[in-house]
Amino acid sequence: MTGAAGAPRLIVTADDFGASISVNAAIERGHRDGILTCASLMVAGEAAADAVARARRLPGLGVGLHLVLVEGRPVLPPSAVPDLVDAHGRFRTNMARAGATIFFKPAARRQLAAEIRAQFEAFARTGLTLDHVNAHKHFHLHPTIAGLVLRIGRQFGLRAARAPIEPLAPVAAVEPARATLAGRIAAPYARLLARRLRRAGVRVPDAVFGLAWSGAMTPARVAGLVAHLPSGVSELYVHPAERDDWPGHAPGYAYRAELEALIAPATRDAVAARGVRLIRFSDWTEGVGA
Repeated sequence: MTGAAGAPRLIVTADDFGASISVNAAIERGHRDGILTCASLMVAGEAAADAVARARRLPGLGVGLHLVLVEGRPVLPPSAVPDLVDAHGRFRTNMARAGATIFFKPAARRQLAAEIRAQFEAFARTGLTLDHVNAHKHFHLHPTIAGLVLRIGRQFGLRAARAPIEPLAPVAAVEPARATLAGRIAAPYARLLARRLRRAGVRVPDAVFGLAWSGAMTPARVAGLVAHLPSGVSELYVHPAERDDWPGHAPGYAYRAELEALIAPATRDAVAARGVRLIRFSDWTEGVGA
């Protein structure tokens, strides 16, 4: 951690830990050499075992669960979650259709609960302390998923989570920006999620950055956001990797640029100049830097 009392606090999280060796290596470098404080683990990712091994030798890295319920593979056998997967045994890619199935079909909700529990159990078997929880593509904005995450997560030590509410003013202070259609649609669900989590005693950052520039967090943008952080606790989430074309990558994402944004001297200089305190979710929930 850095900075003085009363300074803005910033959690810097890398999503998709365990998706690829390229992603894992970038997360390790971003933590060792840069400002990265947390990573969100895909327990069924292709490189999950490598991610866990790296996390065990990085005791300062806060590792949370990145629930995957879309665009990935389940922990349970596909035959146990037939309403959630396609003919190839992978989660469906159409989130609107998957969300409707979960909402209207009781069997799908039972399968969903079983899969969420299985992912929490898989994380618990790693022996890592659960720093936080979020979901791939922010699918935990779905009210049914949110409710299950709360109910099941409490049994596994859930104490902090992401509700992706991105204030536009700090973003616009760096570059001209307008709210996207997707952002406007998601915003009410994000606010509802934040209220549900806080009522349940789960800590939620005051602001989250990464939506407007998802996959495009350049060093200049990160340094600019750091310079314009609001008071309180903010989370900045990124998607670093050593290669832009790793298997399973999202087309158009600038993964190497996001790694550079974590380790660039300008980023570290911006943190020091603003007096930002870099923390993990667990530092916050345990009262360190609260």
